[in-house]
Amino acid sequence: MQDGATAEEADRLIQSSVTLARQARDEFVRDNPGAETPLVAASIGPYGAVLHDGSEYTGDYDIPVEELREFHRERLELLDTSDVDLLACETIPNAVEAFVLCEILREAHNPAWISFSCRDATHLVDGTALAEVAELFAEHPRVLAVGANCVPPDIVVPLIATLRKAAPGKSIVVYPNSGEAYCVENNTWLGTATPLQCEHAVAEWIAAGATIVGGCCRIGPAQIAAMAQSVNNTR
Repeated sequence: MQDGATAEEADRLIQSSVTLARQARDEFVRDNPGAETPLVAASIGPYGAVLHDGSEYTGDYDIPVEELREFHRERLELLDTSDVDLLACETIPNAVEAFVLCEILREAHNPAWISFSCRDATHLVDGTALAEVAELFAEHPRVLAVGANCVPPDIVVPLIATLRKAAPGKSIVVYPNSGEAYCVENNTWLGTATPLQCEHAVAEWIAAGATIVGGCCRIGPAQIAAMAQSVNNTR
């Protein structure tokens, strides 16, 4: 690996992130008696994220299926045997990667969700029909929720409709970005953020059928707090 880190050192760093997350969760529970205990989810991102070329937003990476399978299997085994509560496979941009994860997650011990990177309410960013990949997980024994993340907020409601129809027995998870677009050339976000009244938006998502809601890139702590308040108000 670059920067002098060995594979073993990288694994230890990943495992230490789980330890830190659990410590933060334990502190929250201690400081908020009576509150629901948060879950620790291990993030399993797309292969494109390790390329540092923005291909996680396009799904355009050329890698043999067996190599892609091994890439995900190693990370899943590491995190699945750590002290997490669930696996969050997220920002998946193409059908091949979705199929590979569908296979590997059958061997997981922890429950999981899978969320896709979409270009509109009915397609992944690689052009594959969202319903086609969501249906892969409709009867999956370990995947409890399907969804979308790092998508513009204004397509969330129709995305929920697509997902509910394709996988009617699964919970729906949605956590959009701010509506801006990432520019890999200079590591900046371009465009105008979508106006988002978080309390109102989350109430709409829940009314549309979402059961797990949140925010992705460029959604900050204040917005997440507003979302949490909205969730509490709908109970």
